[in-house]
Amino acid sequence: MARPLREELDALKQQSLLRRLREIESQPGTHMEYAGRHLINFSSNDYLGLAGEPFLCEAAKQAIDTYGVGATASRLVCGTLTPHMLLEQKLAEFKRAEAALSFSSGYATALGTLGALAGKGDVIILDKLAHASLIDGARLSGATLRVFPHNDLEKLESHLQWARETHPEARVVVVTESVFSMDGDRAPLAEIVQIKERYEALLLLDEAHAVGVVGPNGRGLAERLGLSGRVDIQMGTLSKALGVSGGYVCGSRELIDWLLNRARSFVYSTAPPAALAAAALASLEFMESAAGEARRKMLWNNLKVLAAGLPPGLTPEKLQSAIVPVMLGEESAALEASKLFFERGFFVPAIRYPTVARGTARLRLTLSAAHLPEEIEAVTQVLWELGNPGSLSGFGER
Repeated sequence: MARPLREELDALKQQSLLRRLREIESQPGTHMEYAGRHLINFSSNDYLGLAGEPFLCEAAKQAIDTYGVGATASRLVCGTLTPHMLLEQKLAEFKRAEAALSFSSGYATALGTLGALAGKGDVIILDKLAHASLIDGARLSGATLRVFPHNDLEKLESHLQWARETHPEARVVVVTESVFSMDGDRAPLAEIVQIKERYEALLLLDEAHAVGVVGPNGRGLAERLGLSGRVDIQMGTLSKALGVSGGYVCGSRELIDWLLNRARSFVYSTAPPAALAAAALASLEFMESAAGEARRKMLWNNLKVLAAGLPPGLTPEKLQSAIVPVMLGEESAALEASKLFFERGFFVPAIRYPTVARGTARLRLTLSAAHLPEEIEAVTQVLWELGNPGSLSGFGER
């Protein structure tokens, strides 16, 4: 007989791996009410501080007044509403693509896209640190899966050469992120594009943590490097810097037509509420405005404040993103460090296995344009209390 679940939960607790939900008693933002305490939040992916913006709330309210709170069916039945179409037109324009398709979440985007693109007889090649949704999508597709060490171009090319030699008729898809969610570093995108073109592979680039943060108007790393037209599939979320919820894919018209016919997480899901699409559209329009550029500049100024105040052992050379990992190694050490931050009035949860590999537990500080310089200086003082727990990821220009 299998062990009772209680025994397995107890084992997780003993390994400092047990997780529980936290009830946040306030609107999402840089300040929060949790466990009877007022805390400054340094864990959110709301990089531009848009999640509570009145103009996004107003766009959602107006859509509710017009379209209600539910889409009633899948997009292919009768759930496609005007805000969905307007959002996808704007997404395609924003990402310099022919067309776009939105999904209910980033996770659903990855599962649906990879499952529609590849199958038995095809090959998917992933960066080792790719997000869990990309890994799950690759596994569920039924394609042969190969993983290359993080940002290892030599191994990537070796896998591509193997794929072309052993699967000459296969569709080969390279999968990576532009900004990696747990380390905050960037992919060597220009080199990856050159290699995938040499072997006639497709490239799926997840820009979830780059959009809104990197590149002109926050269009992402592909746009910053002038590579948008050479990236076959640009994936992202609406739920980080854009401040809303959902996921999307941008690419050729042919690709999008294929996905809306074969991406199971799209075909068989009730459409997201029109209110979310309307708010996301308003957020994209903000990105292209002078106010959006000013907000992004505030974020990068905050990152400079953080870098200037870090302890010597944690000082990175150049910031690459709004994600700043503090490596601690053991899960128990990460939990203790998180507790210290809580005691000092900051919310910085521990990141542990299986989100990251065993032995690489960390704190993941994320900055927002809405943080005040004095709040950032205060959080660096807690890092000084920790001593020198490890090193941060390398930095790069925005």
